[in-house]
This record gives sequence, C-alpha cells and structure tokens, in this order.
Amino acid sequence: MSFIKTLLVTVSCFGLSALSVSAQDSSPENSIVRVNATLQSYSFLRPWEKGAPTPRRGLGALLSNNRVLITAEMCVNSTFLELEHPSSGARVPAKIAGIDYEANLAVLEPANSDTAVFEGLTPLELGSSTKAGDQLDVWQIEDNGDGVSTGVEVLRVTVGRYFIPDSVFMLYQVKGSLQSRVNSFTLPVIKGGKLAGMLLSYSSKEQTANVLPTPIIEKFLADLEDGDYKGFPNLGISFSQTLDETLRDFVGIKDKDGGIFVRNIAKEGSADKAGIKKGDVILSIDGHPIDSRGNYEHAEYGKLSFSHIVRGDARTGDVVKVEVIRDGEPMSIDVELARKLPEDYLIDPYMFDRGPKYLIFGGLIFQELTLPYLQSWGDEWPNRAPFKLVHANANPEPFEAEGREKLVFLSNVLKTPSTLGYEGINSAIITDVNGQTIKNIQDLARAISTPPADGIHVIEFSDFPKIIYVDDRASKVVNQQLTNYGIGQLQRLE
Repeated sequence: MSFIKTLLVTVSCFGLSALSVSAQDSSPENSIVRVNATLQSYSFLRPWEKGAPTPRRGLGALLSNNRVLITAEMCVNSTFLELEHPSSGARVPAKIAGIDYEANLAVLEPANSDTAVFEGLTPLELGSSTKAGDQLDVWQIEDNGDGVSTGVEVLRVTVGRYFIPDSVFMLYQVKGSLQSRVNSFTLPVIKGGKLAGMLLSYSSKEQTANVLPTPIIEKFLADLEDGDYKGFPNLGISFSQTLDETLRDFVGIKDKDGGIFVRNIAKEGSADKAGIKKGDVILSIDGHPIDSRGNYEHAEYGKLSFSHIVRGDARTGDVVKVEVIRDGEPMSIDVELARKLPEDYLIDPYMFDRGPKYLIFGGLIFQELTLPYLQSWGDEWPNRAPFKLVHANANPEPFEAEGREKLVFLSNVLKTPSTLGYEGINSAIITDVNGQTIKNIQDLARAISTPPADGIHVIEFSDFPKIIYVDDRASKVVNQQLTNYGIGQLQRLE
C-alpha cells in the first residue's frame, strides 16, 4: 500500500442523502466496486516522453447516484479507468467526476448509463467520527467475489501526510493484520455498516495502517454541494517550535505559554496577504491556544497539530483571528483563508495529469523547475539532484523578489551542430534572453520567436556559464531534424 489522495462528491448527489446499508446487507460484496486503472506518468528528465503504462487495481466505496469514492492516487495520471462489479464481473469505462490530490480523494462515475456494474449493490452512508479505541473493519474482495472483512483497532487520531509532501491532514492510525490481495491498493474502512474512511497505507511489519477519515470526506461533500469546489485552504507558513528557552527569550515570549515561531511565509498565501510576518510568534488561531510544539487541544480528539484548525475545521473563505507577538508586542490579525494552487507557486510542489512545461531550441532543453523534476533523482534527491536547483527550491524568496513567476532553466543540451561547445551545460537558471527578462516559459518562447537583427540569440544565466550565443537559423534547422528523429513535440507551454 502507499499514500494516496482524494476527492469527494456533492452532498446533494452522493453523500448525506445516500441510502443506509441494512444489517443483512452490510458486507463488502454488497457496497464496494472494483476499480481498474491504467496509469502513465510524464517524464520530467525527458519532458517530451511519457513512462510505460502501469496497471493498478483497487476497491472503491459505492455512493449514491452510482458514484464511486476512491483515493486520488488510485487514478493519478490515468489514461483508462474502469468500474467492475465485485461478484458478476460486469464492467464499464469510468470517468473522473472530481478529484483533489491534496486531500487524496476522487470520485468516479460510469462513462455511460447502460451498465450492470451496480446491479444488486447498495450505496454506503458516511459514518460518524471515530475515536481512539474504536473498532473498524477493512473491506476487501476475494478473486471469486466473496467479501472479506478484517477488524482493526484505532490507536489514535493524529495529523499526517496523505500523498503530497508537506500537505497534512487528520488521519486515524489503526492496528490489525491485513491480507495482501491484488486489488488492495485502495480499501474502504467501515464502522457499523457505514463508511468510516479510506485506507491510505499499511505496514505489514508493524501491522499498522493510516486511514483517511470521515470528517475530511464530509468537508469535501459540503464544499462540493454548490458545484463550486474551492478545496482545502492553506495558512502558508513554515514554523519552528519554541521549546528552547533562549529562543523564547529572544522573541519576547518568555513569560507566555506556548507559541510557534514563523520561519517563512509563502508569497501570496493566506498569512502573507493578511500581514503576518517572518519572525512573528503565533500564540493562538481562531481562539485555540497553540503550544510550543505547534499543537492545540481539540475538543473531541485531544492534541492535534494546529494545521487541522485551518484544513479540517475551517473552510476556504473563512476569516480566523490569529494572535501573534511581533517585536515583543501583541497583535491580533484577521486572516482570510485561501487555497494556493500548485501552479501558483514559483516551483510547483506537485504535477499530475499534466506534463512539464518545456521548450527545445536547436538542442537546448529549457524547462520550468518543479519539485517532481528534482524528485526524478530518487528518494535521495536532496543530495543527488543538481545543487543549484535544490537550493533554489529551498530558498525561492530571492527569485520571487525579482518578480519571477516561474524558474526557467536550461536542463540539458543535446549534441547538435548549433550547440557545439555547450554540451556540458545543465541546470543553469536563465535571467534574460535578447535583453528580455524571463519570468516564465512563455516569456522564453516569445523572446526566441523574434531573433535579433544579426540572427544571434543572447541567453544570460544567473550563474555559470553566465552567457551563451545561439544561431537562430542553424537552431531552426536542427529543430526540423529533431522532429524527424523521435522528438515529435518541441515545446509544451501550457
């Protein structure tokens, strides 16, 4: 199992009005659907290519109106989706009705209405919230269509990562022994015959699992009710704990209880727009005191990370009051919570269902820097990926201060007649082309499309090699040759 993402359905269409499962019908084969997917991810090192197709099988929870709830990771970069009756094997192509990768939820619906996939099945109703000590059932399906229910115990309710790095939500940590099956990538979790969540990950060694809980699903439903999905808000800060007494004295909170130190502010995020500053100490959010570790006391679940106040309790557009200490003085700041989309960041934190933006000119390969590009170097990418790009990802503020919207860089150089002498250049961040400042890949495309009078493009970089010269006519001849020898698309700008 692996971490996953999700999306939900409108209240009126799928959730709160869904039919209850009666006691005699409360079994896996009566309320879940097999999901078959073919995934094909984009290559970030060779951006004109895609990887090999990969099959994936999982189980989805049947909601009302023939909608099926799964984790978003189940259908990430999907080229084909299919719903299958758990017993009869009847199948129908599916389409995504809605998806949110940060919350790791997705809803599928049949691509056509003439299907026997849902015959004899009963939609699940969403269950109530779950507490430590509760017993849950993880539902699976045997190859012969028989249902299997495995009991697990909730160890605690906490906050952790679902699927996207640095994107955390509430989850249930449970303990129990689960059997591995071919369709076990996504599994519904049940409490009292109702849907309690979706299994995100499982450790066979520890026999523990993480479950995406009902409250997050319910919040999706409420958001989608009016057809205008806004998603989960971000506060837009990174912080440090204030356990060290020297730090507490330095920031003026030695006589205060708790508080977290704001280390960085995301540009144009909720905190930035409201006026929260780097170096502020946050004492409380929406009336909840924040301790020195960044936790608060939830009325139902006990200690949780303050992020749940923003992502679990509040909604996009809500205004929360944040009490801070700035330069030793108390302040109260009203923060309107907003969602910052991945494409709104200088460096996209994730990219799914869309390819990396790039431009090839005469053998020079230009891209916009994204975190998935760096992650192409594997799990040890912070140590293996190009240092300058890793450093830029960790410290975007200087580039944002320059007015850049994206970070365009020369990722690699193909050996061609127009790139002789430049073959060893890579990972060089571009500043200007032909005297024009480059803020994104579209700026680069416009600058390249109009060559100077002498036909020589001047490309400048923030670091080595500082400047290179490229012949326009020779590069366009090479472009034609590249399209004849395997690179069918020389650019992707959107």
